[in-house]
Amino acid sequence: MKTPALASLLLLSPVLALAQQEVDRAATPPTQGNQLERVSVTRQQTDTDLRRREPVAKQLYGRDELDKYGDTQLSDVLKRLPGINVSGGQLRMRGLGGAYTQILVNGEPAPPGFSLDNLNPAQVERLEVSKAPTADQSAQAIAGTLNIILKDAPRVVQKDLRLGMAYASEKPVVNAGFTYGDRIVGGLGFVLPISINQWNFVNESSGDRVRDKGLTGLRNDGRDRSFGHGFNMSPRLNWKLGDDETLSVQGFFVQNRFRSEGENTTQKVFFDPVNSVLPPSVLDTTRNRGTFQAQRLNLQYNNRFGEDRRIELRAGVGSGGADFNFEFFGRNKDGLPAIDRFTTGDNRNRNATLSAKYSQYAGEAHTITTGAELERRTRDETRSTKQIEYRDRKTDKPIEDPKLVDLLTGVEGQPFNATITRSAVYVQDEWEINNQWSAYAGVRQEQIKTASEGQGSQFDSTSKVTTPLLHLNFKPDPKGRDMVRASLTRSYKAADVQQLIARPTVNTDYEVRGPKARVNTELGPDRIGNPALKPELATGLDIAYEKYLPAGGLVSVGVFHRRITNLIRTDEPRLMTVDYADTQRWVITQINLAKATTQGLEVEVKGRAGELFPSLFDPGTALNLRASLNVYRSRVGDIPGPDNRLEGQQPWQFNFGADYRMKSLPINMGFSAQIAPEFDVRQSRVQSQTSFASRSLDAFAMMQVSKQDGVRVSVNGLFQPKQGTRVVIIDSPDYNLNRRQPVPWWAVNWEHKF
Repeated sequence: MKTPALASLLLLSPVLALAQQEVDRAATPPTQGNQLERVSVTRQQTDTDLRRREPVAKQLYGRDELDKYGDTQLSDVLKRLPGINVSGGQLRMRGLGGAYTQILVNGEPAPPGFSLDNLNPAQVERLEVSKAPTADQSAQAIAGTLNIILKDAPRVVQKDLRLGMAYASEKPVVNAGFTYGDRIVGGLGFVLPISINQWNFVNESSGDRVRDKGLTGLRNDGRDRSFGHGFNMSPRLNWKLGDDETLSVQGFFVQNRFRSEGENTTQKVFFDPVNSVLPPSVLDTTRNRGTFQAQRLNLQYNNRFGEDRRIELRAGVGSGGADFNFEFFGRNKDGLPAIDRFTTGDNRNRNATLSAKYSQYAGEAHTITTGAELERRTRDETRSTKQIEYRDRKTDKPIEDPKLVDLLTGVEGQPFNATITRSAVYVQDEWEINNQWSAYAGVRQEQIKTASEGQGSQFDSTSKVTTPLLHLNFKPDPKGRDMVRASLTRSYKAADVQQLIARPTVNTDYEVRGPKARVNTELGPDRIGNPALKPELATGLDIAYEKYLPAGGLVSVGVFHRRITNLIRTDEPRLMTVDYADTQRWVITQINLAKATTQGLEVEVKGRAGELFPSLFDPGTALNLRASLNVYRSRVGDIPGPDNRLEGQQPWQFNFGADYRMKSLPINMGFSAQIAPEFDVRQSRVQSQTSFASRSLDAFAMMQVSKQDGVRVSVNGLFQPKQGTRVVIIDSPDYNLNRRQPVPWWAVNWEHKF
């Protein structure tokens, strides 16, 4: 008991000063005569209770965590969870980027183009976070898996309404959500959650660039505003066909319309008039508008044959896509047009899935499960960039009648399509060895075939991966709640289509044709895919000790290690002769390196203050504390040190927070803070990047006005410092520095339960 208490004290000491102790001194009513009434005290199951019962290590978060801050974007909920951070809408687990983290919706891969910002937490029933893969889910999860479980049909009538207003900059925006669920006669139940939301953000940014081997220095200051509105809906219909037979239909619909406007001014700090390559424009304005949509429909049939056999069949279809229209207007120092460029594009995705799972008890200790999955996805994409020619490309003389021409003939404007077919088979055994030991063993074989057609992007790629898995649970005390969990697993990460296609993405800041054609720089290279990329393979070991406290608290200490081979990493820029430019160009691509390792320490503490620190707090104090510390180390073998860590992985992350319920007033309040340090990453032999330190504070206060009505006030992102990166060319004075100042998001929500 001393070890958990010490760990709790170390982790939660920053928040103790913020806690307020309130003791309930209400007098106990006298008893009449000698007769005592029988009192039964029960405690509702919490997320911690459900976590303890899982056969593999998994963190569960339900409605309490999803509703606490009144968030309208799921990414804001996730960033407060232990071991998770969100950067640019991209989920990162264990400090690793989105490509290492698998996102599922109801156990199936998320729709193409899906973003966490597209989903309102009101649509979600619970979140499941797994750090090691299981056989019945794809093993494309080197860092872990987030499974988003959408709302299920309720057992009783549910009618909730939420109306809110938020403000980040310039003008307020509104959001609204409504959920209606009920059980109908004949075993039929449904739920219909609907959400709409608006957003409006303004960012002030600045940057410095030194290039041309230190001969040119530029400084830029900018301002951009992004705004728009979105709608999402996830209806579900459940039909109970018999005592052990159910049929369900789950829909998922998202649509967003977005706009952005920006201005950027570039100043020449210093330059060499002979060797410097100055930007053609000094005042740039941009406009972008577009839409994103995704729709999905899943059918699921479950049947339990007697007491020892179960079958689950699934089928699903989906579609979606996005389109955009980007306009760039550049003006020179005299205010005359220098560059007017217009880029339009759209993509369309379609997918279909089939899966089957069969489970059977084998004796009294084993549950054998076998299954198969098949998924087919297609993507069609077009993109075109046009530019107004104000000067003749050959003579560089002004054109009397400027004309609109294709900027990159033969590269842009060509249609592209890809077909991805994923198939998998698996078998697993859940084994209750005795009252102290249990095991989960499985093996999964997965194959991904990718075929592409398009100008300069024809290729076929096939990857096959077999992933054996072993999870062990040990209870030191057979009658106790504490547990030691260990996992030895294989996982992988396959290259995506954009990493495979050989069609270049050109940096149009540097002219590619005509007398003004210029060689770009190592800090502003073109990009090209690599069809020969192999999937990354990772062998992982996870060990954790979980202590479950009597009143629902938890202390968890874990370590992990991953050994990665065929690591996909961006190669150093190379000066190449290309067919789309009149000069040589600096080009980067991605390659497979030999190996990398990552390991870390994960500590989590949460519970009632009186249980964690009985000498400091009264048992009746309605104060809940939580904290987590995650420490990461990694090393990429083929890149020289120091700082040859995995891309974007911070050295450590510390989260802490508290929730307090007042007894004198019907008010709940709380806060959550996240801190991560500045760190360097050696990206290649010639390039390094510094990511700035980050910190953020979220807070809320909820007042229950009546039995049906509540008002919630929240703020998201207080005290954030400037965020950004600094990229340098080693042994060269050249660098790029980009900074932006995030703006806090304030919100007020009224919530009504009918």
